[in-house]
Amino acid sequence: MFELKTIALFTITALAEIVGCYLPYLWLEQDKSILLLIPAALSLALFAWLLSLHPTAAGRVNAAYGGVYICVALLWLWVVDGVKLTMWDIIGGLVALLGMAIIMFAPKSA
Repeated sequence: MFELKTIALFTITALAEIVGCYLPYLWLEQDKSILLLIPAALSLALFAWLLSLHPTAAGRVNAAYGGVYICVALLWLWVVDGVKLTMWDIIGGLVALLGMAIIMFAPKSA
């Protein structure tokens, strides 16, 4: 159950980070409203808070989170940006998830 909660929390965290970065992109690159910076800032604050909820060392959390972030970013690329993922995108995402699992779920010695 710990593993599912960890992956779910990492996924929500990644979405908060991506939204927080995507909204300023819309303003800067697609001439959308500057008001998008308000929810972007809130989303990035949520991202930082969510990372603090993990019950392990911050460095380990940040390292492992990167693997889930990669996969969520690839899914964003496919679903939101409409870019078809390549076989290499998928393999890279799976390798990143494997790295996250090793970092977070391998037995820890004292």
